[in-house]
Amino acid sequence: MKIHEYQARSIMAAVGIPIPPSEVVDRGEDAAKVFKKIGSKQVVVKAQVHAGGRGKAGYVKLVGTADEAAQHATRMLREPMVSVQTGPQGVKVRKVLLADAVEIAKEYYLGVVLDRAKRVPVLMASAEGGVEIEEVAKKHPDAIKKAWFHPHLGLQKFQTDALASQIGLSGDKAKAASDIMLKLGKLFLDKDCSIAEINPLVETKDGRILALDAKFNFDDNGLFRHADIMEMFDPAEENPNELRAKEFNLSYIALDGNIGCLVNGAGLAMATMDIIKLHGGEPANFLDVGGSVTPEGAVEAFRIILSDSRVKAILVNIFGGIAKCDVIADALIKAAKEVGFKVPVVVRLEGTNVEIARKMLKDAAIPQLHAATDLTDAAKKVCSFV
Repeated sequence: MKIHEYQARSIMAAVGIPIPPSEVVDRGEDAAKVFKKIGSKQVVVKAQVHAGGRGKAGYVKLVGTADEAAQHATRMLREPMVSVQTGPQGVKVRKVLLADAVEIAKEYYLGVVLDRAKRVPVLMASAEGGVEIEEVAKKHPDAIKKAWFHPHLGLQKFQTDALASQIGLSGDKAKAASDIMLKLGKLFLDKDCSIAEINPLVETKDGRILALDAKFNFDDNGLFRHADIMEMFDPAEENPNELRAKEFNLSYIALDGNIGCLVNGAGLAMATMDIIKLHGGEPANFLDVGGSVTPEGAVEAFRIILSDSRVKAILVNIFGGIAKCDVIADALIKAAKEVGFKVPVVVRLEGTNVEIARKMLKDAAIPQLHAATDLTDAAKKVCSFV
């Protein structure tokens, strides 16, 4: 689960990580009042969306008057933000953050993620903040300093003191940065984060160490422990189909292609997308109906896939085990009647009750259904329809 920057700021403030004064608005005219309330010579106006590239898109602006603040906030709330991460359609901005624009002397990066190879969290720190950490890793990998820590013991002060020194801080500034690192590491563990990032962490011209921007993602599997975090969920920032899928215990992720996929099992779903790509197609989604799918859930899966106007054909790839082939066949027949197949549907079934399922589909005589002998045949057929 993702949250907005203003929500990340509130989480940091609650544990004592220093941040500049800020406030969020959802009306352009309120931005002028907030500008005056902050009382700074300059204020930064930032769109609150779950997408990057805000600065280059013109949705992070430095302003020097209340009128400018209202003008830019109004524009951001009125016009969708289009960036490299949103696609040409852009995303709607519903909230805007206004924050004190401090005078920056130096920018740093801090981030905690799970190192899957070592199976423990790792704190990363770099003196090259304010830019994408992926670019730093690619061009200057030695600039990223790391400290791994045990999830039960947490980060230790000797580790954060060493990292602060390694990124060029000393004296009181190093102590302040070390304290922020300790608190960020604790937040990562306490809140079941999948990422906890401060970028940039800044040294101001008057010698303070502050967190200017932050990104927190949370492990969905741990949210039941965090009612406060769940309250921060913003459904308006999510793909509606992905939200619908969750209601039926379906694992659905929208992609950019035009071949819909309905598969049981995450590994088989990945292999299905790979073989579609191998034969020249582009998957429109990842959809794993799981082992305990119900006919109702499978029908809903078809509704979700077909609601995507880009889908020109569908590949159903079921290896019957717990999810029996006849259950999927029944769902196919129901979906054809209730939803209606406007595009070709290629079906590859193997496993439990496969002969029963094949007979059911044959007897249903649905014109849009096309049987495949194996996965390669299925991929070739579905790609031929787009």
